[in-house]
Amino acid sequence: MNSMLPHQAATVLFDNGRHKCISFSSLVKGDGVQANQFLILHDSHAAVLDPGGDLTYTPLTIEVSKHIKLQDLDYVFASHQDPDIITSMPRWLMHTRATVVASKLWARFLPHLASGFITSQMKSDVTERLIELPDQGADIPFGDSVIKCVPAHFLHSVGNFQFYDPVSKILFSGDMGASMVDDVKPVTDFETHISSMRGFHQRYMCSRRVTRLWAEMVRKMDVEQMVPQHGSPFVGKEMIHRFLDWVSDLDCGIDLLTQDSYRCP
Repeated sequence: MNSMLPHQAATVLFDNGRHKCISFSSLVKGDGVQANQFLILHDSHAAVLDPGGDLTYTPLTIEVSKHIKLQDLDYVFASHQDPDIITSMPRWLMHTRATVVASKLWARFLPHLASGFITSQMKSDVTERLIELPDQGADIPFGDSVIKCVPAHFLHSVGNFQFYDPVSKILFSGDMGASMVDDVKPVTDFETHISSMRGFHQRYMCSRRVTRLWAEMVRKMDVEQMVPQHGSPFVGKEMIHRFLDWVSDLDCGIDLLTQDSYRCP
């Protein structure tokens, strides 16, 4: 059973009784860029996706604690290295038993986020709590299911992953599909929605070659919702495929560069 009904700061994306996906879209007000954080629950197992930084840590843990004990969290997944993705990592390591899952390219840098105090309080090396994803991705065990780490390199980070939940058939697509909107709700008018996406994708996505390779991969997947880290989700295969067609034909990143982009000021 799918539901898109909001409950305070939370939106239930999927709930079949033993498996639930929840989105938190309005935990931070003010100067911080709007970002969505996610919680996946499967029986007694739990994972947080792209939890953000200090701005989101406290309100997110309050919301997560309504569903599980923080100590019981299995994983913290990081799609890439940006501050709005994973700079709260030290606090998750210190206050939960969770393992952090991230690209091998960024796993070697993430310990720089942890101060000596955090490391001493953990009584273990940070790297012992990291799963380093190979470029081809991996299936991460999640009870009797998995969370699939799907390659999305150069969209926008050089080591970038998206997360696919095969139970709910939701693709948590990171920055791909992101939009700058005031009201986070499923896209219903795609043509109108383009104006909230175009500038972001043209700047942050590497090139049309990469977006086409990614889109071809997603077309072969069984995706019923595509939920980005910023802005509105795409619900239903028709809306998802409209986005895939649009982004496949969008000149972006290096496609738009000229010599005028590289002049000494």
